[in-house]
Amino acid sequence: MPYSRLSKPLTALLMSLVLPGFGQLYNGQVNKAMWLFLGFALLSVPGIAIAALYLPTVLTFPLLLLSAVAVLGLWLYAMADAWRQAAAQPHTAQLAPHIWQRSGTYALVFLLCNGLALPLLIDYVRSYQVEPFRIPSTSMEPAVLQGDFLFADKRYNRAGWAGIPGGGTTAIGRGDIAIFTYPNDRTQKYIKRIIALPGDRVQVLGTQVSVNGVALARATAKPEANASKPQQSLDTTVPAGQVFVLGDNASASKDSRDFGTVPMQDVVGKARQVWFSSDANGIRWQRLGQVLE
Repeated sequence: MPYSRLSKPLTALLMSLVLPGFGQLYNGQVNKAMWLFLGFALLSVPGIAIAALYLPTVLTFPLLLLSAVAVLGLWLYAMADAWRQAAAQPHTAQLAPHIWQRSGTYALVFLLCNGLALPLLIDYVRSYQVEPFRIPSTSMEPAVLQGDFLFADKRYNRAGWAGIPGGGTTAIGRGDIAIFTYPNDRTQKYIKRIIALPGDRVQVLGTQVSVNGVALARATAKPEANASKPQQSLDTTVPAGQVFVLGDNASASKDSRDFGTVPMQDVVGKARQVWFSSDANGIRWQRLGQVLE
């Protein structure tokens, strides 16, 4: 195919490579362009939220794989279709484009889709539905391992969501593995277990922890993980509007024993499920899809 005949199909293909449906817009197929972009946006962002939050947990990992394959397939189809349609169109110097088929229109559409619509959709899902996190430390072992990639339910601890279909659990409870804003650096998020609510009495003696006089079985430490950490002693009542958080691996955890209680409004999510996990030895296949409790 001569270069003059090749340039338009190549342009259409590259535009769909940048954004599914963009090449169809270049070809004048406005309706197909809209459906391809919507399909890409819905499969790649809300599709993850649906798989992570609203379907049986046993299906999460296979559906994530299916969603990834579907997104890739849609993307490849958009590229191939854009090339094919552009190659099939007449290539005469006299063929005038539609009045809207100008570089400024394409730039505006790209900015609206890739610079506004997709970021807003992603931000909504991450803020109000589900957000992925990678675990960098051993402070929550054995429940959560270093190298785990997990989904956090962002519907958690949201006032006014109770009773809404699909709204999820909104109330903070003892024993929840929570994601919260680190009090000493609000740019960071920490993951710990909530062990006490407002009004609860927490007593700490070394790695032994009790709440309202009842010893916690989960406060099992690994002394070898941080043998230099000093033994701590604490007897406190959790203030109103606060929670006491503790790492399951107490000897390797910086938690409420160090930085105090956490405001309830800073609790932003509940750890739900591991969707990927790896260490120096490779992928930990047995962790994939594991529900966190």
